[in-house]
Amino acid sequence: MPKIIPGWKARQGNRGLQMLLVLIGALLLAAVAWGAAEFYGEMIDQNTSQTGTLAD
Repeated sequence: MPKIIPGWKARQGNRGLQMLLVLIGALLLAAVAWGAAEFYGEMIDQNTSQTGTLAD
């Protein structure tokens, strides 16, 4: 006769505060990386537009 295990006991782990903190941390790190890429891209764009051409 097979054992009958309830669904809540068969899960790998509990959902809770730790999982929420990991997801929020990952979202914050992604936002920081995006912000750094935006800042770097703006700095490159400003440098090229300030240089201009020699024929001015």
